[in-house]
Amino acid sequence: MSSVYIYSGDGRGKSPAALGRAVQTAVAGGRVVLIQFLKGKGLGLQDSEFLRRLEPEIKLFRFEKSDENYEELSEERKQEEISNIKNGIGFAKKVLTTGECDLLILDEVLGLVEKGILQAEDLKNLLDGRGETDVILTGINLSDEVCVLADEVSKIETVNSRNK
Repeated sequence: MSSVYIYSGDGRGKSPAALGRAVQTAVAGGRVVLIQFLKGKGLGLQDSEFLRRLEPEIKLFRFEKSDENYEELSEERKQEEISNIKNGIGFAKKVLTTGECDLLILDEVLGLVEKGILQAEDLKNLLDGRGETDVILTGINLSDEVCVLADEVSKIETVNSRNK
C-alpha cells in the first residue's frame, strides 16, 4: 500500500529531507521523480550538477521558466507561470497514472495550495490516482484540508538560529 508523506513548517530542511528519502528509494532499487514548484533558478535542486548525476534513478523536473522567485514576478508573468505549473501538475498525474516511479516528490506543492494555484480538492484527486507510488509533499504552510490526505506529517521548525 502506498503512502503520502508531508514535510511542512517554517524550518529549513524540508526539501533535503525529501531528497534523503529519494536517495533511500534509489539505493533500494526504486525510481524517483521529483517535481519542483515556486522556486526560481538557483533556488531549487534542479541546478545541481550533483543531482543530475543521480539520473536515471532520480529524475528532476521544473516546469516554471522564470529565473526569479514566483513572488517577484509581474501579474502577467505570474499567469504564464501558473500555466507552466499546471503543466507540471498534469505531468505528476501522468507519472502517478502510469506507475512510472516508486516515489513522487512534489516539492513546494503546499505553496501552490496556499496561493490558490491548486485547490486542496485537486491535490486529493491527484493523490487518489497514485496506485502503488509513495508521494511526498513539501511546503511551509499546511492546511487542514491537505493535512488529512497524508499518512504521515512531519513538521520541520527552526528552534534556534545563530545567523551571524
